[in-house]
Amino acid sequence: MEKPNLNYIKQLSDGDIDFENQILSVLKRELPEEFEEFLKNFKEKNFIKTAENVHKIKHKISILGLTKGYEEAALFENDLRDRRETKRYDSFVEIIKSMLDFLSPTKI
Repeated sequence: MEKPNLNYIKQLSDGDIDFENQILSVLKRELPEEFEEFLKNFKEKNFIKTAENVHKIKHKISILGLTKGYEEAALFENDLRDRRETKRYDSFVEIIKSMLDFLSPTKI
């Protein structure tokens, strides 16, 4: 499984540590909230809102260098929106959990 990394953030920052810290701060603040909202909407079977949650989160997946994870999220978003298909749920949740673990204070 792919591991989250800071490569893209470092590339964007061009060595600006303050910028890197700002991006990480936003990710640490927003991702847990967005994940909780995703879980709530999924539990309620509100697949359109769940797809919207996935759409927002998939960009954070990309920022943390998870190319395959981004592709998986895009497929999951389309599955939810077009067919109410949920078979990619477990893999999406694993991606998010790996990101949350990576962003934990003991890791970064």
